[in-house]
Amino acid sequence: MTAGPRRVIITGGAGFVGSHLADAILARGDEVLCVDNFYTGQKRNIAHLHANPYFELIRHDVTFPLYVEADEIYHLACPAAPIHYQRDPVQTLKTSVHGSINMLGLAKRLGVRILQASTSEVYGDPEVHPQPESYWGNVNPIGVRSCYDEGKRAAETLFFDYHRQHGLEIKVARIFNTFGPRMHVNDGRVVSNFILQALQGEDITLYGEGDQTRSFCYVDDLVAGLLALMDSRQGFCGPVNLGNPHEMTIRALAETIIEAAGSRSRLVHKPLPADDPQQRRPDISLAENELGWRPGMDFKAGLQETIAYFDALLAEG
Repeated sequence: MTAGPRRVIITGGAGFVGSHLADAILARGDEVLCVDNFYTGQKRNIAHLHANPYFELIRHDVTFPLYVEADEIYHLACPAAPIHYQRDPVQTLKTSVHGSINMLGLAKRLGVRILQASTSEVYGDPEVHPQPESYWGNVNPIGVRSCYDEGKRAAETLFFDYHRQHGLEIKVARIFNTFGPRMHVNDGRVVSNFILQALQGEDITLYGEGDQTRSFCYVDDLVAGLLALMDSRQGFCGPVNLGNPHEMTIRALAETIIEAAGSRSRLVHKPLPADDPQQRRPDISLAENELGWRPGMDFKAGLQETIAYFDALLAEG
């Protein structure tokens, strides 16, 4: 690793999580090379960084090789919301597989650490609850979500095979539901959907009875976990669950958002989508023990920050 500021690549750096990660890395005095093709990333997420001399942007698709220099790589590039990754499922799978091969090849050439932003979706519709990293998952390999679920599973395979075969130093994070400012307004995710519907006084859509559960981690907590994982001891690869172990039903989430937004929205019900997991909650024992990490942001406080962000977006028209 070079003396002085580290030069850090973030693929998907203009995305929701990537842009917050860029903020944190710049704030500690390191340089950021943001790599994004803007398929789901947004220029507004990084507009405030362009004047920073330690920030650089490259418009690039990771399914093609990238030839740059760096000291660390955070590989976040991949559409993560069903509405986006199902739009072009073949490209989604290529992003996970070809993109990982290209970034692993770059890390191997440079001899640097690389972190993979994997997902709780590798557990599929889990039969074990909460989900520990030792659980192999229950994933439909031919369903409409498979391009993302199996793509991320294949990416984990590639990371660990590069580690075993080439001695590459890897870190793998399994990210659970995350929320906060800069979520994509049209990503179809439950938190952003409910907030927009509540702010506009529209009916809030529940799939099924709303009894399915999720756990929601504020984005600043997640970023702290990613940074801690990248800086963890040599030889510790993960995978590591990063998420909030506090579990709630989707119905309770909707009711909380209606109250927080001061909305009069009503709850309406639609059929469950295919392969939608019924339960999702991380076992974060490994993150606590290895990284000293646990989410600290109060859910309602994070929700108010997120509501304020979307309220400002709507005011802009």
